[in-house]
Parts: sequence; structure tokens; C-alpha cells
Amino acid sequence: ARVTGNSSGTTGGMAAKFGRQKYGRWEVRVRTNLRDPEYHSVLLLWPDSKNWPCDGEVDYGESGRSSKRVNFYLHYGCRNKQVSATKSIDTTRWHNYAVDWQPDEITGYIDGIEWFRSTNVAHQPPGSMHQTIQLDWFPDGTTLKKSWMEIDWVRVYDRYSPAR
Repeated sequence: ARVTGNSSGTTGGMAAKFGRQKYGRWEVRVRTNLRDPEYHSVLLLWPDSKNWPCDGEVDYGESGRSSKRVNFYLHYGCRNKQVSATKSIDTTRWHNYAVDWQPDEITGYIDGIEWFRSTNVAHQPPGSMHQTIQLDWFPDGTTLKKSWMEIDWVRVYDRYSPAR
């Protein structure tokens, strides 16, 4: 699948109707073009309750203005507090992003290598979540160039899966 953002700011995303669960593992293989800095590709878990920010958000592959860096943001609490990590990576190349959410920790992986871990159970989302893939637009008034992200596959495992 390809999610495209055009030169007028029209963009898109998708949300899974499967894998709505508390705990488990979500994986996505994705790449972007050398995109406009105003377009940010985001792989995230969104609360099924839709009670944001109180029920949290897990951004386990969010690119910012640079195509050479990716961020992990674990949002928690009604005041939208966060713990995060940043990694230098070329998002124009295919990479496998994963988040493993267990009762005692949330761990992020890129290409099978751990790069984020939170063992603070107070930061855990309180309920079930689902996969969302977005190409977000953060306008800054400059001229936009067409940007895209491609998704090769999405996988969801329950918390007892041997994929862990």
C-alpha cells in the first residue's frame, strides 16, 4: 500500500480493524521517499476507546522533519506525558518496525534490534489498542513536494505468540 501526500497538503492513513487487543506485538515493514519535511510517516497504536490522550498512544515509528531519523513516543496520562527515544536511520530504505507490549514492559524494535524499552507500568495504556498508519502533515508555510510512504506488510501477534 502507498499513502501519498500531495503538494496541497492532502494526505491519508489507515487503521486496522483487526488486532484490537491489550498486549501483543505489532510489526510493519515500511519505507518513505525523500519526503517533504512537512510530511511525517507514523506507525502507531491508537486506543480502541478513542479516549485520547488519557488512554495513551504508542508511536513506535514516527519520522519527524528528517528522513534520516525516527522517533518512539510512548504517550501516557490525561496530561499527555511522554517518554521517547530517537534513532538515526535512513527511512527511504525498507525497515521492519515492531512494538512488543507485555504486562510489564513496552519494547520497540527496528530490524529486530531493540531501541526502546519502558518497564514503568504507570506508562502502560489502560486498554486495548489497534494499529494505525498515517502520513501526517505539519504545515510550515513553505512549498510542499509530493511525499509518500509504502507499506509492504503488517503483522499482529497476540501476547502469547512465539514471535516474541
